[in-house]
Amino acid sequence: MREKFQRFMAGRYGVDQLARFLNIIVVILLFASMLSRLGIVYVLAVALMAYSYFRIFSRNRQRRYAENMRYLNLTSRARGSFRTAKRDAQIRRTHHLYRCPSCRQKIRVPRGKGRIAVSCPKCSTEFIKKS
Repeated sequence: MREKFQRFMAGRYGVDQLARFLNIIVVILLFASMLSRLGIVYVLAVALMAYSYFRIFSRNRQRRYAENMRYLNLTSRARGSFRTAKRDAQIRRTHHLYRCPSCRQKIRVPRGKGRIAVSCPKCSTEFIKKS
């Protein structure tokens, strides 16, 4: 069975970031249609699902790749800010993050060192912070 599926999917585009996003939106819309009993929400969910599967099983790889790249370009800022927030949350376990008062550069200082003079590596401004 697995070999048959692999032969079927050979030459097809498959699942990418846009298809994953569309499938998440479909699940949300289907859940919303169950709660709201609005037919238009259900129709929209089914249409998005059909488009998502059309993209997954498409043999026009270049066009699907271009669509995915447009999606990634449109969402790059949001994805970058989530990635930065996640990284900063992990860093805050062991370090404090401060901004330089003059150039706004982020500076990482280890926790538990008391009051220290922090020197900005970019503009060499010194300021006092609690570590």
